[in-house]
Amino acid sequence: MPNKTGYDAIHMYLSDVSSHLVAKTGIPTDRYHLGKILLHCFQDDPDFILQIDGAKDITETAGSVLDRSVRCAIAFKKLGLEKGDVIILTGLNHIDLCIPYYAALYLGVVVAAIDPTFGVNELRDAFTITKPKIIFCEGNKTDVIEKALKCAELEAKIAVFSEGNEFITLSKCIMNIDDNAVKEFRPSDFDPEETPALLTSTSGTTGLPKAAILTHKNLFIGLSYMWLSLGSKFPTPTNIILSVSPIQWLTATFVKLFNPILKVTRLQSSAIMNPELFVHLVNKYKPAYIITSPLTFQNALASNDKCDFTCFKSILLGGLPVSPDLVDKLKELAQTERVYSVYGMSEISGPALQHNFPAVKGSCGQAAGHLEYRLVDPDTKEDVISKANTPGELWLRGPSVFKGYYNDPEMTAKTLTEDGWFMTGDILYRDDYWHFYFVDRIKSLLKYKSYQISPSEVEAVIKKHPGVLHVFVTGIPDENCGDLVVACVIPKPGSKPSAQEIKDIVKESLSDSKQLRGGVVFFKEFPITSNLKINKKKLQDMVLTMDRE
Repeated sequence: MPNKTGYDAIHMYLSDVSSHLVAKTGIPTDRYHLGKILLHCFQDDPDFILQIDGAKDITETAGSVLDRSVRCAIAFKKLGLEKGDVIILTGLNHIDLCIPYYAALYLGVVVAAIDPTFGVNELRDAFTITKPKIIFCEGNKTDVIEKALKCAELEAKIAVFSEGNEFITLSKCIMNIDDNAVKEFRPSDFDPEETPALLTSTSGTTGLPKAAILTHKNLFIGLSYMWLSLGSKFPTPTNIILSVSPIQWLTATFVKLFNPILKVTRLQSSAIMNPELFVHLVNKYKPAYIITSPLTFQNALASNDKCDFTCFKSILLGGLPVSPDLVDKLKELAQTERVYSVYGMSEISGPALQHNFPAVKGSCGQAAGHLEYRLVDPDTKEDVISKANTPGELWLRGPSVFKGYYNDPEMTAKTLTEDGWFMTGDILYRDDYWHFYFVDRIKSLLKYKSYQISPSEVEAVIKKHPGVLHVFVTGIPDENCGDLVVACVIPKPGSKPSAQEIKDIVKESLSDSKQLRGGVVFFKEFPITSNLKINKKKLQDMVLTMDRE
């Protein structure tokens, strides 16, 4: 029978791995050195199938990744890269993408993962912040990257993953490395508590692009909590993990770091993920574990292709509000109770809360053991965590909390208090049993007259309409009342819900201040950001110019 509380087997296993490493190196802090940990795990089982490119049905062993990543690290040294230098990775999820990633971790070089769909202006902003020494990209992106570097008035080497290009290629980087140098290679020594491993793109709490600094220790501690629900069998708590996250998502880092350590095969795709490809990968390879946006499953369920979800033993959903109805549907289809809504963020290196078993419906989970918690009234700054069912901004402190925003002390000061509390910008409350529930982002709250309105609350009601596939609630400005609530709706295929039906379901369920005074707008699809989230700003601008029923 499963434990009703979290089981610490993952931490016991990681302690065992790191203690073996420290016994070998004699350096106590190496227990958090991701480069040394990964190298140790690659060497421990070189025949293990580490990764699969499902689009091409290509596999690669840990031994092959070890050899290629070590050669890449030696090439980095020859290029003059040192601890603290930044490289940028941008590209599709092919088997080459992880090679410079691991090489950088060996040396204390910092990885900045950038969205491969970025245009010149977005790349210029990213380059201005990170100031990279080398940029790894797909061959078709070199022109855009050269223009962005010129706009940023920066110089950096450009390396491509594809062959037949005038630029440095990954294969050329590692081709001429002496075999003896590979055998004699040793990772660099550095303090993993202070040395950045990753600069991860985030909008933080202000909506402006920035890069959160995550150290080796931050990631080792924070991301390990993703595995807490998988019971007692370590290593290899599951067989295959399906990674659908683009490189810039923290969940992509989670899989790339931990699947070698836990000896779990990583399934990914060098082709752009869509519902048909997702269904194909699930049906063919039978992955047992996934962490993804709820949109991945909503789109798969809406497609015409039949997907056998019974292979999944654990499904983690995050990045967007997760409907309890979707959780129930996936539990039914996958025939597992281990379907969870994950609440986390880049700035804390992973999840902020953890679920006991079985999870409480609608809850984001309970406090995790590595963090301290506060709920703070945004207006009075009073700490309200001692009061059940009282919303407040969640503040967190602990060893997984990031070191600040790279080259942005002003935004860091607005987000991190002097005594180390990270102000999340999210409103939550807890019940009598200390289960936490998400309300909304502070900046997303609407105000009608003197009433605060949570768009997520209105969305949850509208989603109960059987003809609604997706809904986004926003406001339009009104001179006298503040915000008038508007519902943006995508109907399910074959359904034609009316605006009046949407208004009626809100009227039956919610108070007067939350009614759809701004109307209802129907869409075929919502504008999406490069992170596969709804582009709220663009959608709000569209609503102002469209007919509202």
